[in-house]
Amino acid sequence: MNFKRKLLNIFLFLLLVVPLQTYAYSNKVVLGGQNIGIEVHSNGIMVVGFYKVDDIYLGKNAGIEIGDRIIKIANKDVSSIEEMVTAINQNIVNSKVKMTILKGNVEKNITLDLVEDNNGVYKTGLYVKDEITGVGTLTYIDPNTRIFGALGHEIIEANSNTKFEIKNGKIFKSEVTGTIKSDSNSTGEKNATFNKAIVYGDIKENTNNGIYGTYTSEFDQYNLIEVASKEEITLGEASLLTVLNGSKVNEYKINILKINTNSKTKNILFEITDKDLINATNGVIKGMSGSPIVQNNKLIGAVTHAIVNDNEKGYGIFITTMLEEGEN
Repeated sequence: MNFKRKLLNIFLFLLLVVPLQTYAYSNKVVLGGQNIGIEVHSNGIMVVGFYKVDDIYLGKNAGIEIGDRIIKIANKDVSSIEEMVTAINQNIVNSKVKMTILKGNVEKNITLDLVEDNNGVYKTGLYVKDEITGVGTLTYIDPNTRIFGALGHEIIEANSNTKFEIKNGKIFKSEVTGTIKSDSNSTGEKNATFNKAIVYGDIKENTNNGIYGTYTSEFDQYNLIEVASKEEITLGEASLLTVLNGSKVNEYKINILKINTNSKTKNILFEITDKDLINATNGVIKGMSGSPIVQNNKLIGAVTHAIVNDNEKGYGIFITTMLEEGEN
């Protein structure tokens, strides 16, 4: 994501009859570092905020909370904002509409009061979202299964600050046009252009350890790097690979300060030592998530988090954790 030995003969017997957990990922993967555009579609329409209608929060009064997902209108499945609006307009009864929402994984039926404005438009009092588009970094592709991993952490919906529960998504061509530097109060970011017509892969999962799916485009099957186990990672010099301009992947020096095997995602604490990267970004910036971390010619992890008040430091996740998640 061991048993105690009392007697040698008992240990040997157990070793023979108890199967060990194994994973199907390759011990060599295609090294990433490329900038990617990311688009994911919600499993249901997510409520991300409320607005007052006639000085009333209609959604809150109906028991809706930020992060809830609307999945049905009058018992009809809806999967996009367009479908939701159409279904509402077709099922208004006495300025009310019946909805089915998901609170976590629990379905709940509610009735939402609506208010008709002077133009004959019914107001719900809800701000909703059915997709998120952004930029990140590809970490790896398994050459045997074509499974890819990126980001190293989940996609969060910013308004609700909750994990975006996805139905599907894609990664596609994106080029970096510039960077905004980090400062003492905020994390910088990559500016990028998108070309959604050039699709690289289909996203199947948005997990705490990254996004995963099937890489459908061509890739360099000879650009392979060996995967390192957690035990092989040491303090000291390493490097990260990322794009700061256009589509060219560059390698930058870092120094690993601490290794934490107890955290789920913040396993590798590092500081950037490469002057070119510091001059360009002042540290770790948004869009760098998923950038591969390499040590001793082996892939050991991926960049996941910036540290706002200490820009030149950041965290990374173990690559084995990502590979195991990708195979689940």
